[in-house]
Amino acid sequence: VQLVESGGGLVQPGDSLRLSCEASGFTFNAYGMSWYRQVPGKERELVAAISGRGIYTEYADYAKGRFTISRDNAKTTLYLQMNGLKPEDTAMYYCTKQSRPWSPTDRGPWGQGTQVTVSS
Repeated sequence: VQLVESGGGLVQPGDSLRLSCEASGFTFNAYGMSWYRQVPGKERELVAAISGRGIYTEYADYAKGRFTISRDNAKTTLYLQMNGLKPEDTAMYYCTKQSRPWSPTDRGPWGQGTQVTVSS
């Protein structure tokens, strides 16, 4: 399993970013996928999850209405569209593979992460 995140960067409050996670080494559409984030000194927390076929999604309360998780199974790529970014969204963002088509609390292998910094 290989997961490669990209798309992070330094943005101002209110800006948008789209994160990508390119996956390989497994049958992508057979597994749910998730985005997590982590700041130094705190535990990694779930941002959003999506089922294997993209039918089911789940979001952390802080992400509802601002973030959208999606996937392109033909491209074996997971996305996280983040709008209305706030300084408190600053974190390293990781994608992970669930163990089943829909098991949103699973934590599987991790990519290297992509840093998102929101600052004026």
